[in-house]
Amino acid sequence: MLRLVLIGPPASGKGTQAEVLTKCLSVPKISTGDMLRAARANATELGKSAESFMNSGLLVPDSIVIGLVEERIALPDAQAGFILDGFPRTVPQAEALQELLGRVGTPLDAVVQIDVARELLVERATLRRMDSRTGQIYHLKYNPPPAGVEVVHREDDREETVKKRLDEYDTMTAALLPFYSALGLLRKVDGAGSPQSVFSQLLSAIGK
Repeated sequence: MLRLVLIGPPASGKGTQAEVLTKCLSVPKISTGDMLRAARANATELGKSAESFMNSGLLVPDSIVIGLVEERIALPDAQAGFILDGFPRTVPQAEALQELLGRVGTPLDAVVQIDVARELLVERATLRRMDSRTGQIYHLKYNPPPAGVEVVHREDDREETVKKRLDEYDTMTAALLPFYSALGLLRKVDGAGSPQSVFSQLLSAIGK
């Protein structure tokens, strides 16, 4: 049984680690997108409500997002636990999540932050390139494209955009991390090493 929130900035490797944890522990990774897709697939009222906000270019209210979490964790594949990826993003969301999980008797086991220095995050993101034909992602320093492959520099990976996203993340987590630390749930792992090294730290942080 594992109920985990995974927190990490863009280019921290959080998505990669969440996928590996999912396979290793046989629990689902749940993101806002995952929840919305599940709600759509089950044609729930909350799913329809969330979709109407998104189609109008509006943020989905926290009350609906929390409702989606409740629907998602009630599904059979989440009965042995789950990994929340990128949610909650704010203290009000975290408070609502704590209330929900306490009410249904499934409290969080841990909140793990993947910590990476800002300079490394910028390097990881800005040196990424995409194969214009296949969509394969390469990295000019760590995984260069083969000779003859035509690559493009995506807008999301340009320095100005990357730094803006990191600033937004720092603002978001400024209060979120102390909130979970005060609850005794926060664990921190060093995300600067290899994916295998980070994964080993993650397993130790959650006692697996």
